[in-house]
Amino acid sequence: MKIAVIGAKGLPPEEGGIEHHCAEIYPRMVAQGHSVDLFARSFYTRMPAFRQYDFKGVRVISLPCPKVGGSDVIISSALGAMLTAGDYDIVHFHALGPSLFSWLTRMISPAKVVVTCHGLDWQRAKWGKLARLSILLGEKIAVSSAHEMVVVSGALQSYFINNYSRDSAYIPNAPASYPASDTKFTWTSSLGLERGRYMVFLGRLVPEKCPDLLIKAFQSLQKSGWKLVLVGGDDSPTFKAKLLSLANNNPNILFTGPLLGAHLAEIVRGSGLFVLPSDIEGLPMAMLEAMAEGVPILASDILPHRQLLGQNRGVLFRKGDVNSCIEKLDWAIHNTQEIQKFAEQAKIYVSANYNWEQITNKFIDLYNRISTKPLTVPTSTLTSLYADQVKSATLRESALGTKYLEADS
Repeated sequence: MKIAVIGAKGLPPEEGGIEHHCAEIYPRMVAQGHSVDLFARSFYTRMPAFRQYDFKGVRVISLPCPKVGGSDVIISSALGAMLTAGDYDIVHFHALGPSLFSWLTRMISPAKVVVTCHGLDWQRAKWGKLARLSILLGEKIAVSSAHEMVVVSGALQSYFINNYSRDSAYIPNAPASYPASDTKFTWTSSLGLERGRYMVFLGRLVPEKCPDLLIKAFQSLQKSGWKLVLVGGDDSPTFKAKLLSLANNNPNILFTGPLLGAHLAEIVRGSGLFVLPSDIEGLPMAMLEAMAEGVPILASDILPHRQLLGQNRGVLFRKGDVNSCIEKLDWAIHNTQEIQKFAEQAKIYVSANYNWEQITNKFIDLYNRISTKPLTVPTSTLTSLYADQVKSATLRESALGTKYLEADS
């Protein structure tokens, strides 16, 4: 089977859940005898346009794509869709923004189209009105154009049923395996951190992940001996400045920037608590990875988090509620033995239910199932449908204004 992949920035993965997702499943497909082309973005690959290279058997094709606002998504996805006119069996779009061009693949290629929704990206605060409209339009086109839609959480599955009466296949993510790290925690100690006496936030420093709420809650605790470490890059200098202002030069709050490899593994493994206060998530791989490492988890009570941490696998606080976060943080750092029991249950649960080998096989089964189905929507209908979806998405965006819909509403 010949597969094209559109939507990932590139491989190997640096930051980003989609890139890590692709790095796990597509080399496994190649190992089973399939052929995979992944259309990447030149600013990410740092290679000239149309240069090709190999990543664990996956052919990565670097498309011309400067990083200017969100234009890289549009440019790379449009070019990738145009290049699917070849002899592909499956064209797989990852994320709603790139799916804006799934209709084009339907028009020019005999391949079956699959779209994976990793989250409702148009809800993210970093996007302006035009970008949100484009992503929302991508969502609507994906619903209409894809032969099969895939979602990574039960909350997203409910969203597409409730809003579009569209069935989807639920195939979750799984945790990446951390590399070996220093068992003496030398590097972590050099940062002034004591093993088991600090909490970690891991993710991009963006408003929807709510690191500001966590900083406020931590500042209110003033617990001697505990520190807060925020790991991740930032998309907005303005928001990063806000976080630094909230931290107010507190020596117990550290910003490490993005971490990879052994340093990331060491700082997560040494933490006493992993905290994810997000308002919006698909199925957070960072949390899955911490659970797989046996690190206790505290998170906001959005549906994807409840799916992972239910039945005493972690601690939840009310989404967006600083006082609730303070209360649960205080309980967690005073009940370390109990939350460690939660962490042990979480580790067993992740091992049993979130496995990349199983996930890869589910995708191959899905590809095999739809590859035998004939195309049912004629080109003329798709062209008309695209125009209708542009109008519909514009009207919906106008009605929404600045009020975001929640995936778990």
